[in-house]
Amino acid sequence: MLIAKNPEFEQFVKTAVLTMPAAMHLGFHFGHIAAGEVELVQPYRKELTEHNGFFQGGVLGSLADFAGGAAAGTLLPVGWVNMTADYTVKLLAPAEGDNVIARGRVVKPGRAITVATVDVYSSETHCATALVTMRNVPLVTE
Repeated sequence: MLIAKNPEFEQFVKTAVLTMPAAMHLGFHFGHIAAGEVELVQPYRKELTEHNGFFQGGVLGSLADFAGGAAAGTLLPVGWVNMTADYTVKLLAPAEGDNVIARGRVVKPGRAITVATVDVYSSETHCATALVTMRNVPLVTE
């Protein structure tokens, strides 16, 4: 099991995630970050209110994927990254309001595979839930 061997995991996760083109496009920022947990805050986007299964599902799915991956990333030691192997999102309600908050939490850490759950809220409404599975990969440096 990998447990926060990187003492600077908060900065590591922020840097790794916020430099990704999809994250820059979504424009979210981090709220709470702790070992095995993260909170992402997504400002209003028109796509979040269009509950047609494509726009909202795609935006909320990406947000959930980032929240789950970031939560898993807090548990990786220096020199490791994680890559999403699979994620499933269940849409529960339209995401309406100024902000959408995705709360990711690792439920099964492991050396090779990490599993996280994510709950997405808008105001007090539970909009989506997700399960994210990631493969932990050591970086090869030459």
